[in-house]
Amino acid sequence: MYRVLLVDDEEDVREGLVVEVDWEALDLRIVGLAENGREALEMAERVEPDIVITDISMPFMDGLELARRLRERNRLVKVVILTGYDEFDYARQAVSLSVDEYLLKPFSAGHLTELLTRLRAQMEEEIAEREDVQLLREHYRTSLPLLQADLIATLLHRQKSSSYILSRASQCGLELGGKRYGVSILTLHPTEDPELKLFAALNIAAEVWADHKAGYAFMHQETVVLLYVEPLDGREVKAEDLQQQALENVVRSIRHYLRVPVTIGSSRLVDTLPDVKHAYEDALLALDYRLVPGTDSLIYIADVERQAAGKLRFDELKQQTLTRCLKAGTQAELEQGLQTIFREITVEHGRSDIQLYLIEVLTTVWKAAQASGEEMEDIFGAGFQLYTDMFRLPGLSEAQHKVSEVCLLVQQRISSGRQHVYKDIVEQALTFTKKHYADPDLSIQKVCAHLHISSGYFCSIFKKEVQLTFLQYLMQIRMDEARELLRSTELKSFQIAEKVGFAEPNYFSFCFKKHTGVSPKEYRKQAASAPEGSLQ
Repeated sequence: MYRVLLVDDEEDVREGLVVEVDWEALDLRIVGLAENGREALEMAERVEPDIVITDISMPFMDGLELARRLRERNRLVKVVILTGYDEFDYARQAVSLSVDEYLLKPFSAGHLTELLTRLRAQMEEEIAEREDVQLLREHYRTSLPLLQADLIATLLHRQKSSSYILSRASQCGLELGGKRYGVSILTLHPTEDPELKLFAALNIAAEVWADHKAGYAFMHQETVVLLYVEPLDGREVKAEDLQQQALENVVRSIRHYLRVPVTIGSSRLVDTLPDVKHAYEDALLALDYRLVPGTDSLIYIADVERQAAGKLRFDELKQQTLTRCLKAGTQAELEQGLQTIFREITVEHGRSDIQLYLIEVLTTVWKAAQASGEEMEDIFGAGFQLYTDMFRLPGLSEAQHKVSEVCLLVQQRISSGRQHVYKDIVEQALTFTKKHYADPDLSIQKVCAHLHISSGYFCSIFKKEVQLTFLQYLMQIRMDEARELLRSTELKSFQIAEKVGFAEPNYFSFCFKKHTGVSPKEYRKQAASAPEGSLQ
């Protein structure tokens, strides 16, 4: 649902808009009510509206200035101006500036509903244009659009339900309904212009795959992935044979046109879309069996596993999963990932195979630690002493416990380093704000310019550390200082407003009453009659 912010200085108008329009039927949700432009601007930072409906004439900040400020922060927000006859020409000029629609008072709920329906349709068209699916299809031609590639990546790495995958597939032009599925991964022998050659290989493979009506070809993590979809309508030839014919033609065509050796690892066929994730893992494992890159044309996992049953391999997919858990996962995700890694080990594996497998795990952990820039010698030991210690552990349970312990320590160290950076940035921001809160032009942009970071990044870490948005924190500081000045000085209200960063005394009074429940004048009276230290 699209999010709507209503802004009008008349409470009956605001409440009337809420009850007279069927917002849910329009697929809209009211996320905030504001009584002037200043309040609306602050509220917009918190609720992030898609549509703002605002009166043109309000105290402190009018509707057009609000529209301009909103558009500076988010060029996609839609602004609707409500205006009277005497403001009509003024409002019409606004359409060419920062306003999307205007509505002449008095108006009916039907008029507003019609306008919002039109505006929502426009927003949906703009979203479709931004996604630019048709342009991507034309640009890539026989390769997949980015939207399709995103879905396929989900298919390869996450076990979503068949209904979810089929629903998303139909939305982006993929027909994934089939009896069974297979995954093959294509890599090229190292050559000049590897990216260009790989993209050319993708186009060739996609054309051959389409000729065989075998499924889809796409680029994924610097490889070409071929997804085989067995048609629902029966064919006389076995699915395995059809897939093999298509793969052999892919190899021949790439060798003929690109004159570069190619290797393909191919999975078993699986019965459901959620199992495609396992098929992808099988294809990666098949590639791990190549002796010399580029010299083995087709490697089928079923063939090599018959020859090397039970071989432990810490493949690329497991490495990527463990690295992600160490750098950005939770402790629970890391523990679950380690359980999956340890589950590969059975009593049938030899001691040396298990030791080498766990050494591969630790090597991945060490690489993640190095990439983080954190000092890890106390964990791994001088000269990789930890590796030597692994060979001295008496049993599998002790080795698994040691690997788990190291992984958790590294994850905590990486997380701690990241948190230290966050806290340092926020501390600098707090210091700068406390020093410059009296500047009426103090803004997020000024703080970010001082810290040399982006506003989006700053806002996310500031709220995470302080539990307030920056504007809420700035207002809190200004109100605290204003209360102190009212209690301890004889300064006039307008003088205090200036000292705490308000250019307009009236807006200061409005904000002060909103935060304390009383006006500055009433607060001073209460402070004078209250026992010392009892009034905050």
